[in-house]
Amino acid sequence: MREHTSGPSVVVGIDGSRSALDAALWAVDEAAGRDIPLRLVCALSPDCCPGAGAEERARCRADADEAVRYALSVVEATGKAVKIETEMVHGRPTHALVEASRTAVLLCVGSVGLRHGRGDPVGSTAAALATAACCPVAVVRGHDPGAASAGWVVAEIDDSDVTDVVVRHALDEARLRGAALRVVTTWQCGFTDIYDSHAGPDRNKLAKARLDRRLAKWRRSYPDVDVQAVAVHGNTLAYLTKNANSIQLVVVGREHADTVRELVGPPGYAAVNHANCSVLICEPQNVL
Repeated sequence: MREHTSGPSVVVGIDGSRSALDAALWAVDEAAGRDIPLRLVCALSPDCCPGAGAEERARCRADADEAVRYALSVVEATGKAVKIETEMVHGRPTHALVEASRTAVLLCVGSVGLRHGRGDPVGSTAAALATAACCPVAVVRGHDPGAASAGWVVAEIDDSDVTDVVVRHALDEARLRGAALRVVTTWQCGFTDIYDSHAGPDRNKLAKARLDRRLAKWRRSYPDVDVQAVAVHGNTLAYLTKNANSIQLVVVGREHADTVRELVGPPGYAAVNHANCSVLICEPQNVL
């Protein structure tokens, strides 16, 4: 296997699950587009074989080694020009991947790992990485190479300056995938709105107009990307649920903690998992 060397890379967490293989395949274009290595990392957790003897521990190591080798062969079978590195580390997966993220430009994990069937909640590892990693984190739900440009990239933003980071990441992803970008902002009804039949449509038009003004500079910088503003009454998850089959990737800032928990945890799994809609959580602005 190709051992890890120093330098930036796109890191993928490998645990032998189908979901991890999807993450590795999804990450190939990310690494190739940046002309940096794709790094497959597998963690040998001390609690994978609790109380086990030498023979059992050796079997755990052999299983992990086989998982990495198989992932390597699957990625190589794509025939894409990307350098692949592998690394086996000792430690719990979350800690190992946080450490790997220190030199990574992107960390990719599957939405459901092997430990899900052993009692871990859906998205627990992804949620932990989303708040602790030193780089953006992609939580991959499925991979269909034939649908690379078939779905939108969706970015959720608010009125803060921090969301420019989210828009830039979303535009880069849309450009990489030849996809359209939908930038979503949400709004809530005021108490008096229930007495005014025109309040909802008016507030929707106002929110969309404000968002269009903010996006003007980005449209000039990315003329090749179809960018549309979307104003939504309610929350982003409701919009994603309604349009799940038209979306391939959702980009959100780490600052939106509630949205991140919804998207990578059970609510998001139930809403968009069947549609292979992945999630990219951007790092805080001060990390850039």
